[in-house]
Amino acid sequence: MAAPVTKTAGGNAAFHNFHNDFAHITDPNERRRLALAEIDKAPFGWYHVRACVVAGIGFFTDSYDIFAINLVTAMLGVVFFNDKKSKGTIPPNSDTAIKVATSGGTVLGQLGFGYLADVVGRKKMYGLELIIIIFATLAQALSSSSRAISITGLIIFWRVLMGIGIGGDYPLSSIITSEFATTKWRGAMMNAVFAMQGIGQFTAAIIALIVTAGFKESLVTGTKASTCTGVCQLAVDKMWRVIVGFGAVPGCIALYYRLTIPETPRYTFDVARDVEKAAEDANAYIKGQHEGSPDEIRRVTTMVQASPALEIPKASFRDFVHHYGQWKNGRILLGTAGSWFFLDVAYYGLGLNNSIILAAIGYSGGSNMYEIFRRTAVGNLILVCAGAIPGYWVSVATIDTLGRKPIQIMGFSMLTILFIVIGFAYNHLSGHALLALYVLAQFFFNFGPNSTTFIVPGECFPTRYRSTSHGFSAASGKVGAIIAQCVFGPLRTRGAKPGATGRAATPWLNHIMEIFALFMLCGLFTSFLIPETKRRTLEELAGEVPGTANYDPVNGGGGNKTSYRQGSEDNSTEIAPGTAVEKAV
Repeated sequence: MAAPVTKTAGGNAAFHNFHNDFAHITDPNERRRLALAEIDKAPFGWYHVRACVVAGIGFFTDSYDIFAINLVTAMLGVVFFNDKKSKGTIPPNSDTAIKVATSGGTVLGQLGFGYLADVVGRKKMYGLELIIIIFATLAQALSSSSRAISITGLIIFWRVLMGIGIGGDYPLSSIITSEFATTKWRGAMMNAVFAMQGIGQFTAAIIALIVTAGFKESLVTGTKASTCTGVCQLAVDKMWRVIVGFGAVPGCIALYYRLTIPETPRYTFDVARDVEKAAEDANAYIKGQHEGSPDEIRRVTTMVQASPALEIPKASFRDFVHHYGQWKNGRILLGTAGSWFFLDVAYYGLGLNNSIILAAIGYSGGSNMYEIFRRTAVGNLILVCAGAIPGYWVSVATIDTLGRKPIQIMGFSMLTILFIVIGFAYNHLSGHALLALYVLAQFFFNFGPNSTTFIVPGECFPTRYRSTSHGFSAASGKVGAIIAQCVFGPLRTRGAKPGATGRAATPWLNHIMEIFALFMLCGLFTSFLIPETKRRTLEELAGEVPGTANYDPVNGGGGNKTSYRQGSEDNSTEIAPGTAVEKAV
């Protein structure tokens, strides 16, 4: 006789649990369908909000660390390169290397953590990447050069390590949010997590503005970078360490919740194949309780007996090749990875030209170091608030009504037009016109492919390969970012005369914008390869639901009729087409 099922407590406040309502159902496939249907149709509640906050704080930290370095490199020049040769300006090669180091580490983290989350589980990996980010961030803030090693080498090392942690956050936060989300608002939940990037950029500029105001008396003693010595240089040294070190604070706040989340029921069902535990965790999440703790005897017994009867194929290299070897599945991966790649080339490439836009709106330069740093911080605040943040949150508000695919196609189309205008009319545009086009581009990046390329890979792949596929797609994007930083960064100054300022310092920028227009057009084409995921369950998107358009009985598993026998003929359960059980999913 099976052990009785008892209610249990445990877990955390962000990802809740409840008692197993389906213990009396012996068919593991039916239990899986019913448990996941409960998650999909659950009304939006406070536990959904807390789940988004826990995942979103990680993206806040990621964005802060990535974009804060744009403000910090100028300070590193004052502190470590204030000699007769460099005159307080960090060498271009060092500047590029420091910024590219993060993207390089991110690629490794996206691929590595993406794969591991599918192999050992989301729970075991979630939190580990945040620990890496916190450790590497604090190490950067405490770094200093010596006769044996330069500050550039140290910063690069720690930013590669930090990038690995940031890279891990992409697939983990995306798929954990999607696998816990209700179908109706899944897009908004995932987009809200990603939209924290805008808040991270905003906070980086705010912290820079605060520390600049705090050291005003010391900064005004230096009229420019080369004359910022003594107390001015000491102040700048403290400033960059505070800005970088603050990035560890939000990570520390979210760390406990990440380390104590339960495993997602979908992973426990489909990969771990632990039916009893998965059903407990699914029910616990919906009822606002903590992680489910099923009776261990029942759990082990059910796992041994029910696991072979689960219809979902086991993950393996052979199954992976067979799954993506089919064009209908492979084209989706090509669409998500290709779209992200084309997007990030232009997204990060445009970010290299902030200084030109800041000059156009009068937020560059100054009579002393205080004014220089203050104008840079305020200018970045204006740019983030004008285009990026509104774009993120308009996308959050409309993603589940307009759909992912229309927003992505619309975004790429608008960006193609904007880059054509900027590129071909660059020399005829006024500063205000250039600013308006820049703000519009930032808006349609975020109310467009920058949001959807993060969301769709977290929805459209089967559970057993969802994290790996998302990590591969995200890594493709970061390869595009590296190309933008290494190729288009130096290319924009091609042919510039020494000492040139303003647009004369970037004579090739118009051609780069024209190239970006071509990349956006390519992104538009790859967008037609992805499916529309709005208001569709993850199992339906993976081809696992009988009767749906993309149902695949071979790769998705299952069929219109299944049978699971436990001990005797009398204990079998059948799911027939048209029954209440099938309709529930």
